[in-house]
Amino acid sequence: MSDRYLELVNSSVGSAVASRVGLPRPAKLRRFADDAPILPGPALLGSTAGRVPAALKKLVTSAGVEVLDSIDKLSTGERVAAAVLDARSIATPGDLAALRAFLAPAVKALAPSGRVIVLGVPADGADVRVDATRQALDGIVRSLAKELRAGATANLLWVADDASLGAALRFFLSGRSAYVDGQPLLLGPGVAPAPKDWTRPLTGKTALVTGAARGIGAAIAGVLARDGANVIAADLTQAGEALAKVANRIGGTALHLDVAAADAPQRLIDHLGAQTSGLDILVHNAGITRDKLMANMKPEQWDSVIAVNLESQLTINAALLASDQLNDQSRTVSLSSTTGFSGNRGQTNYGATKAGVIGLVRSSAAAFAAHGNGTINAVAPGFIDTDMTAKMPLATREVARRLSSLQQAGLPVDVAEAVSWLASPGAGGVTGQVLRVCGQNLVGA
Repeated sequence: MSDRYLELVNSSVGSAVASRVGLPRPAKLRRFADDAPILPGPALLGSTAGRVPAALKKLVTSAGVEVLDSIDKLSTGERVAAAVLDARSIATPGDLAALRAFLAPAVKALAPSGRVIVLGVPADGADVRVDATRQALDGIVRSLAKELRAGATANLLWVADDASLGAALRFFLSGRSAYVDGQPLLLGPGVAPAPKDWTRPLTGKTALVTGAARGIGAAIAGVLARDGANVIAADLTQAGEALAKVANRIGGTALHLDVAAADAPQRLIDHLGAQTSGLDILVHNAGITRDKLMANMKPEQWDSVIAVNLESQLTINAALLASDQLNDQSRTVSLSSTTGFSGNRGQTNYGATKAGVIGLVRSSAAAFAAHGNGTINAVAPGFIDTDMTAKMPLATREVARRLSSLQQAGLPVDVAEAVSWLASPGAGGVTGQVLRVCGQNLVGA
């Protein structure tokens, strides 16, 4: 579904009118395109320690990005496509001034759809002064993200280990992260091999996506296939025609599966055993809504949402971990929602499941790591333009679109890009985490 307002204010006439009367002017976001570079211009690198570590510079340049070590080296009128600041050396509140010194001029020189990435070290409880200073980065990045305009984003990487830093930089600098804004993410230790081909990092992997017949699920299946995976698209029998179209379009296979059925885990394991050499990527996307105020919530409305959105993930995960059908270095990604953080009126059942998914991935990380260095994470979409949101009243939909820092809704492909990155080999140091794809918005907050 197109955003007509966004199209209007990005036309020559509409832009002039919006500017004159002070209307929101959301920008067209830079998203992934075949053969496009990770960045359309140079990246400015800086460090609170003074000198940029050679290892960091190498990670950025190896992605095909031109690096500048000083903003003074910009030509007149030239802008930077990204600003990356290594703030891992900070230890006292006074050290935070170095962030202002780097970011203030960098932001002024930032191109449309630019990227700001700050690297920090997570608090470890060893020294309260150091921990307080490190945590301040979170407030700086979240606030800066709300100040940026023209589709630019800012994100924070807590680097406890360098294993996934290269893959993370490629994702957050690129158009794949277009709708990820104001987010902190922890990079820990793990097995995170670089793919042979960064443009198709999932080559040779077998992936299963539930709820794949339409919307976000279909987009996830498509992006995983684009990135090289052999995709099994699963959904209800009733969605058979739509599911077949998705499977045919991406060159995958279709599987009729009711994830809430008692026999679903065993049916899935039997299918994997007969048709594959094991599962590498599992995406729990299947979900339903049965919205009612708590006072009017019927038992069946409550029970069905819990069964599909949460209980099914628990039972399928347990069955796979106990089987021989989950390959080493597997990647499991569950779909949560910003409602799981903020709640939403009329969605106590749905909010329960999406918060439950957050608890599920955090608690399951150790079990998946023990099963051949696997990972499990969640992606929490915010307001995404889908067939479902198209049925909302116009005024409600427009308000929801403009509430994010990017002043627009996300697209299903934005969620799919985040899922595909977390499913990639290089993301092996990210586990038990929740990545919000919401344009820095919490629906219902």
